[in-house]
Amino acid sequence: MGIEPGDSVLSAPLLEAVGLCKRFPLRRSALDWARGRTAPLLRAVDGVSLTVHRGETLGIVGESGCGKSTLARCLVRLHEPDAGAIRLDGQDVLTLTGPAMRAYNRRVQMVFQDPYGSLNPRLRIGDALAEALIVHRVVERSAVPGRVQALLDLVHLPQDAGGRYPHEFSGGQRQRVGIARALAVEPAVIIADEPVSALDVSVQAQIVNLLLELQDRLGLALLFITHDLRLVRHIAHRTAVMYLGKIVEIGPTEALFATPRHPYTRALIEAVPQIAPGARHREAAVRGELPSATAPPPGCPFHPRCPIAEPLCGVVSPALVPRDIGEARIWPTACHLAGMPAG
Repeated sequence: MGIEPGDSVLSAPLLEAVGLCKRFPLRRSALDWARGRTAPLLRAVDGVSLTVHRGETLGIVGESGCGKSTLARCLVRLHEPDAGAIRLDGQDVLTLTGPAMRAYNRRVQMVFQDPYGSLNPRLRIGDALAEALIVHRVVERSAVPGRVQALLDLVHLPQDAGGRYPHEFSGGQRQRVGIARALAVEPAVIIADEPVSALDVSVQAQIVNLLLELQDRLGLALLFITHDLRLVRHIAHRTAVMYLGKIVEIGPTEALFATPRHPYTRALIEAVPQIAPGARHREAAVRGELPSATAPPPGCPFHPRCPIAEPLCGVVSPALVPRDIGEARIWPTACHLAGMPAG
């Protein structure tokens, strides 16, 4: 499955985000207008830093509304970040324009959750793939038909698929088309935003296995966004856990699942349904409601729901840094009490 988890620290990152922020202004209420208040801001992404290495799968998990999809759209510049930096092979992406920006768009591609919504219903599949090849000048025009057929083969679609329209395919087949279109421009990074959540369980496995096959075959870096912890445990070398626009823990997947350091990570893992015979349901470890992203709590954003919170947690925001445990150094965790048991 590409690199081993420990290998990523030995090489320079391919894609890097540093302190990335994205806020969306909301409509002002009548009371806000009357009192002259500015429009409230939704802090969708709030100071996120991460790296993705060649051949690596980085999983991003968290509850709905935690900012995962907004982060993905910032990385492909469908949203322009308000602060922070994005680097590809060390180059500052946010300063790129014109041909340099198009070159970045080629190297970092996105696969969307809704394959039908991301395809033009009036274009045959072959024409949609050809359009990407022509616009980005991937091959000479004379070579386009052959490349289209090669892309269909790559994602295991029949040869006659190029002459059909999106509505003639199943959901899983349309997602294969979406993957083929992303691969058409020969990217180095694929950002997959909940790519299987709209599919049947049996089809989900096929699409995930296809992505892993393509990653191994093409040497792709894969940033995989999902709310399914069982899935990310199966495919990711490292996993980042997001809460209220921030990454609260990021580390090697197997180690993180075996000994989660952040209380929120523990809560997510404990909430995963158990299918083993005799396994008993455990009560959710998270209490209360998710705070508003327009008015996040002071200090640690998780402290109002945390079972081990102390007064410090409501005042000082913990940094996402590795924690020293004896002679060992544990992966970055944004928690003053990292590793302490609940209750």
